[in-house]
Amino acid sequence: MVLLRALVLLLALVVSELLHVQPPTTFFNPPSLTRWQGIYVGEVTLSSSAQLDALVVNHYELQLRFICGNHVMEGPLSVDVQQDPGHIRCAGRFASPGGEIIQVLETVSPGARLYTLLLPGLELQGAQMSITSAQDPPHFPGPFSINRQGWLQAPSQGLKGQAQKSFQLQVSVTFGQNRSCHGMLMVKVLPAPSSQVSFLEQAQNITILENLVPGSKVAQVQARGFDVRYEIVSPVPCPLFSIGRADGVVRTAAPLELTPATKGAAVTRLQVKAFERLRPWASVELDLTVKVRSVNRWPPRCLPELLVTQIPETMPVGTMLNTFTCTDPDSPGSTLDYQLRFHSPPGPASLCLRERVLEVNATLDCDTPGACFQHAASILVLDDGQPLMTTEVPVLVMVTPVNEFSPACVSRTFRVREDAGPHTLLGSVVGSDMDYPHDSIEYHTSGGSATFAVDHLSGEVRLLGSLDYELQRLYRLTVLLTDHSQDQDATCHHSGSCTITIEVEDVNDHAPECEPPFQELTIHTSLGQSVEVTKVLCRVPQEPQRLAFSYSIVGGNSQSRFSLQGAILVHNDLMLAPPWPEQPHTYELLIRVADAGPSIPHLSTTATVIVHLVPWRASTVATSTHRATMPSMMTPLLVTDTEAFWQPEPWFVVMLTMTGALLLLALGWLLNRLLQGIQGAERSIEGFMEAPRMEMPQAPSSIMSLHFDGRAQDSRTGRDYLFNTRTGARHWL
Repeated sequence: MVLLRALVLLLALVVSELLHVQPPTTFFNPPSLTRWQGIYVGEVTLSSSAQLDALVVNHYELQLRFICGNHVMEGPLSVDVQQDPGHIRCAGRFASPGGEIIQVLETVSPGARLYTLLLPGLELQGAQMSITSAQDPPHFPGPFSINRQGWLQAPSQGLKGQAQKSFQLQVSVTFGQNRSCHGMLMVKVLPAPSSQVSFLEQAQNITILENLVPGSKVAQVQARGFDVRYEIVSPVPCPLFSIGRADGVVRTAAPLELTPATKGAAVTRLQVKAFERLRPWASVELDLTVKVRSVNRWPPRCLPELLVTQIPETMPVGTMLNTFTCTDPDSPGSTLDYQLRFHSPPGPASLCLRERVLEVNATLDCDTPGACFQHAASILVLDDGQPLMTTEVPVLVMVTPVNEFSPACVSRTFRVREDAGPHTLLGSVVGSDMDYPHDSIEYHTSGGSATFAVDHLSGEVRLLGSLDYELQRLYRLTVLLTDHSQDQDATCHHSGSCTITIEVEDVNDHAPECEPPFQELTIHTSLGQSVEVTKVLCRVPQEPQRLAFSYSIVGGNSQSRFSLQGAILVHNDLMLAPPWPEQPHTYELLIRVADAGPSIPHLSTTATVIVHLVPWRASTVATSTHRATMPSMMTPLLVTDTEAFWQPEPWFVVMLTMTGALLLLALGWLLNRLLQGIQGAERSIEGFMEAPRMEMPQAPSSIMSLHFDGRAQDSRTGRDYLFNTRTGARHWL
């Protein structure tokens, strides 16, 4: 028995069914199940009554159903029937004992083709045909012949005078590798007709409608001859049709309406005989086929009349959506034609129709604009009647979106100056989502950073707090992305994340500090020599790595007696011309020290160096330097004088003036009584003015302040004074 196996990988297959076979047949048994190596094997076998013939049907389509609990799965199984070259044989009347009977007239032309032997399946085998029976005279007028195409040809002498004879021919067919079969052809020679009666047309096929009334003309046959008459010789009797004996007009004899009871009347084969009235034996026959076609009165009827369904976009290809059934009331059981027409979107993209089953034809995608709405189509059902009638079944398939993908963003690096203020925009996190709409993303930060914030909708990263390059130079911020409004279920969300790196750029926000900020030195110089006075030592305590500074003398360097070699202060006597200075002289030098690194802005400070220069004398044995420095840890003294002022609103000034005018008269009488008190106050003020006080320069601002870095004593006068290393200002005490 031929076994047709279908391996079906299932986890827990319980029941299998054979739903139907196309074309319909009982050749296949219901499927059986066996377990093999952890999987279920479905086996379909042929029934004992199966008779497969590849020349008749070479393809079967089986629809199988597998049921496992509540899970049902259907699938097709294709069976191809191939012809076995080893079983090809001669068949039909040719292989029967009586053989194939061939009737020919004795007037046939010599060597004419009488018959073509057709053996299905042998045309591709290169078959060789030959006549093996004897064809010796006087029984044969000459030998018949047959070629490779199966053409049987008359003898070259013709068949004249061989009327009423029969010639039996044994034919051998050889094909393949030494395989052969045998059959018989029987050639009967008929006498030539004694007259010239003949039909103008040899055969006719007529199609008429079933609504013809009795007596309606169907066709007319005509024959050549003298006083020709016509009659129907088959079938006898003929209840549906009649023929005019003299004119040969075929007419309907009864109603032709087709019903299940009169289904045989759809095709009627009439054999019409034409003969001469005076010589009835001079006759000829004609085959006339009359086909009765039903008349369409009702269009096809379908159930259900409307196909509506809703499916998610992830529905796999081949999923069955809807089935429906249509029948033709005019001709039950007739074949109907189905056509699927698309309306929106146009074009056969997502749906298909297979044997009255609406299926998903392509991957449904809602991730492009306008793609995930609804598919409107219709199924046009056509019958084969006349006139052609149709029924349209509307189809509406609504595709719902499914949140399939998680949002993602690219890790980025932002740079920000450490002096950036709050709400400074650092950059934007750009998220992407393959689901539509692609921008339905919300942004959040992980851990709740107090320094940075991410806008929930735009993804903009902004600064919230202050930054300090010296405390922290790098921040890593995890941004969480959550999608929304991308699924039929509003609670379905996907999330993703990326890391944002924030680099803090250094900003120069600390000025250098010199140790000591104030120096006082005494040097003795020689003519024509340069003397190293001191070295200015400065640094930035908050940024010890910053070591590059620039030095310049910005004040007190009269006659350019001093210069800087880097941080070293040098006194030069080389350029002096006579007369030479003879008296000691004091120089108060202001040295500006600025950082010279790449950071901006460049900040600076001012160091004060007081140099007492003692000129060269003959009694001077050597050059000496007396150094007096101020301790670097001396606490600066801040003297502040505050002058308050008030600037009222104009309306208040007017009100105050009016009120003052009214009060002026009321206060006049008090002047005499207060005169003594005012004189005492003036004497107190004069006493305060005579007391020592510090003179402060007037400033346009309401608050005037001077900041002093330290306190020192002048070596010449012995007086103490306060000094400011930045501006060089002094305040004598």
